[in-house]
Amino acid sequence: MPKFLTKTLGCKVNQCESECISKHLILSGWLPAENETGADICIINTCTVTAKASMQSRQAIRQAIRSNPGAKIIVTGCYAETEADELKKIKGVHQIVGQKEKHRILSIATNCFPNGLSFNENLIGSNEFVRIPAMHSENRTRVFLKIQDGCDAFCTYCIVPYARGKSRSMPLETVIESIKNIKKAGHREVVLSGIHIGKYGLDISPQTSLCSLIEILNSSKIIDRIRISSIEPNELVPELIELVANSDIICNHFHVPLQSGDNEILKKMRRPYTREFFKNHVTEIYNRIPNAAIGVDILVGFPGETDKAFENTYSLIDELPVSYLHVFPFSPRKYTLAEKLSGKVPADIIKSRCALMRKLGSLKKADFYKKAVGTDIDVLIEEKRDTKSNLLKGLSSNYIPVLLKGEDNLKNSILKVNIKTACGNYVEGINLIKYQMPRKNSLIK
Repeated sequence: MPKFLTKTLGCKVNQCESECISKHLILSGWLPAENETGADICIINTCTVTAKASMQSRQAIRQAIRSNPGAKIIVTGCYAETEADELKKIKGVHQIVGQKEKHRILSIATNCFPNGLSFNENLIGSNEFVRIPAMHSENRTRVFLKIQDGCDAFCTYCIVPYARGKSRSMPLETVIESIKNIKKAGHREVVLSGIHIGKYGLDISPQTSLCSLIEILNSSKIIDRIRISSIEPNELVPELIELVANSDIICNHFHVPLQSGDNEILKKMRRPYTREFFKNHVTEIYNRIPNAAIGVDILVGFPGETDKAFENTYSLIDELPVSYLHVFPFSPRKYTLAEKLSGKVPADIIKSRCALMRKLGSLKKADFYKKAVGTDIDVLIEEKRDTKSNLLKGLSSNYIPVLLKGEDNLKNSILKVNIKTACGNYVEGINLIKYQMPRKNSLIK
């Protein structure tokens, strides 16, 4: 049987798409290549959100070529969409597949590639949501479902609208059908993913919204847990926060991009909010759902970011009940307005500021985990044990990785766990169900 290799860089949406492509290939008779060698085709799903991501994409392509001599090389993803001319220079690349054609990779592979390179048209004018049907991995308790693609925001630093095109939504009925199928396959949690998920539903008829979708899913309870991926601050409306607060199936987890805590920098970025708005919003979440995980994206070193501007960002994060940070260094992206802005921040200063912000993020995460000690939380147990301790591992509704003792029959179940200790990147707990089973003629143990 032919063998394939997939390499994925970048966001959860890319990961979701790659997993779907892999599963479709397997169902069509392909086998995954072992040890990333011996593949007949290699599919590299690229990212270009930063200069480093673009470099890593090129490295992944060249590594696949070296490790799989004679293999057909397919390159797709955001870097393929925006930098096809650069990819054509890499000897050994057989086909460049744009975002719009990503769902056709199976047929492209099966047809053994037409001679020469091809590049599909840019997505800027596309209004169609391209669906790669969700496939269900045997070793995943959580499934990512892409319900939205593209972005209309055109923040001055961001290449994503050029790489992904306009905002496009999966039809409401298809979302519901997909989640029912995910539940039927035995999975307990679905992660609703998208590039600009807060714009879900605004482009379809009849028009709907993310909040309306979540309300329908919550009331119908068609799956045990629903997690919402990254959502913009101004689109995390009070109604959605209240819905999460009152739900027993929507995860207490919000990932909210800030990018900068300085109002002047936010204006230059074309971000539609202020530091004061963000502060009030996070405080509102915390007051309403005190145990919620609140993750934040930070972009360091945007042109014009002075020491004071960085201090504004640092101090804002420091005073807020943030649970973890994703910190990115600014790098100029082709086509974006920020590429031509003056006031470039030296690379060594960006590096040192990133280090400071990441250290703050580590402290925030450690503090969040410590606050969980002594509490009871619901944990979804994963299919694979922790490789170091051989303990069961799982993820709480509020995004805390948990280790605990238990038999294999507890995998893919949701347990009430009492958290005993916080240790670095995880916490350890005890399965309360096990210790609350009444025994005949004995006290509850």
